[in-house]
Amino acid sequence: GGSFLQTNTAAIVRSLTINMDLSSADRDMMSSFLSEGQGQGFTPQSGQITGILKQMKDTMEADLADITKTEEESKATYEGLVAAKEKEIAANSKAIEEKTQRLGEIGVKIEELKEDLEDTSASYEEDKKFLSDLDSNCASKEAEYEVVKKTRAEETLALAETIKILNDDDALDLFGKTLPSPSLLQVSHRDKEVRHLAMKALRGSHDNRLDFISLALRGKKVNFDKVLTMIDEMVTLLGKEQVDDDDKKLYCEKEIDAAEDKKKELDLDISDLEKAIEETKAFIETTTEEIAALAAGINALDKSVVQATDQRKAENEEYKATMQGNTAAKELLGVAMNRLNKFYNPKLYAAPPKRELTEDAFVQYHRGAPPPAPETFGPYTKKSSETGGVIAMIDLLIRDLEKEMTEADVMEKDSQKDYETLMEESSDKRAADAKAITEKASMKASAEERLEVEGQGKAESTKELMGTAKYIQNLHAECDWLLQYFETRKEARASEIESLGDAKAVLKGADFSFMQRGASSSGFLARRA
Repeated sequence: GGSFLQTNTAAIVRSLTINMDLSSADRDMMSSFLSEGQGQGFTPQSGQITGILKQMKDTMEADLADITKTEEESKATYEGLVAAKEKEIAANSKAIEEKTQRLGEIGVKIEELKEDLEDTSASYEEDKKFLSDLDSNCASKEAEYEVVKKTRAEETLALAETIKILNDDDALDLFGKTLPSPSLLQVSHRDKEVRHLAMKALRGSHDNRLDFISLALRGKKVNFDKVLTMIDEMVTLLGKEQVDDDDKKLYCEKEIDAAEDKKKELDLDISDLEKAIEETKAFIETTTEEIAALAAGINALDKSVVQATDQRKAENEEYKATMQGNTAAKELLGVAMNRLNKFYNPKLYAAPPKRELTEDAFVQYHRGAPPPAPETFGPYTKKSSETGGVIAMIDLLIRDLEKEMTEADVMEKDSQKDYETLMEESSDKRAADAKAITEKASMKASAEERLEVEGQGKAESTKELMGTAKYIQNLHAECDWLLQYFETRKEARASEIESLGDAKAVLKGADFSFMQRGASSSGFLARRA
């Protein structure tokens, strides 16, 4: 017993009793037992030592049970929290997808409604302008119609009164007695009167070209055949001019309509290109931000991998140091317990492996016979009951060390497995992010090319629109006067042809009554002009 108390094992046991949670009395008792070799005045009872060790065991088991229970509760709480968070993440992800899709659909719908609004506003402005022009034109046409209606009524009344006067019985009897037959009258007309009637038939026209015919009729030597030829040529010319005006009117209306339609198409194309350009710019900006975010994520992931690797190295070093220390302490406690068994329980003693002695050791071992032993104070009685508790306590400490080493080994394997999983997931994520960056960079390059094409298309469409607008302006400058006065010119030209026909009839020797009707018609045409 005294030799054990003088070994390093006893010192380690004394250190453990100091660090363990014991009462002052129990700690004093253990210290007295372990310091027996320094004095023989105190001999503790084995039952007390056993009780102390049992109390230590119960305390450690209770602490272990509390720790295990707390760990299981924390584990269950963590698993429940993880499950709840996963459900919440799934629900939020689904809501984000639905709202993102809804946002895109609403954005498309808004753009369609904006386009409809622009088209409706443009159509509304055109309708307002057309209504304003229609009101103005209707008012002027109504005024012109009232004038024509009034003139026609006056002319009809004059003709009716004249016919009534000429158709009176007395007038007819008078004409029968005084006027010769029309054929004789036609033959008896002098050339001067014919010239006068023909000039009177041409008087209602405002065309300067008819002045040449009037000038020819005023000549002293009149050649009616030449004048008739001039009248025929003039009628042909007027007919050709009317055909030219009809063709020009058809051309102007067709070209203006086509140019206006083309202008609307170009306006719509430019509007679509502007929207496409804005969308492409927004896509490029978003893609650039996404690429930057992915690159930042890769940098952060690389830093996290470095930190995780450093942490894993530190944990492994700590694990190795802990295992080395615990292994040394376990071996030391085993040596101490084996030494106690050698003395108190020889059957449980395990002899250490034999060492081959060197020559120096052999020489040192056989240096000489030792001197005779001094006198002692009598035979020593083994304290078997007390040492049994100490051996059990050492065995308990060894088992605690083994348990701690097992837990450390399990934790090391779990940590290594988690680290390898983290490295694999990080590698996969980094590869996926790098691939996404490459794809998005390609998409961005395609979008930039598309933006350039759209910009060129817009520039070309704008240039074409300017040319179309200039062409429309030239068409209006060329055609507006013709379209505005087409009916007036047509009526005036018809009136001129009618006047030429009357003059030609006079020159060919029409009867007197026809000449009078022609004169009356010329006056009406003159009033209309």
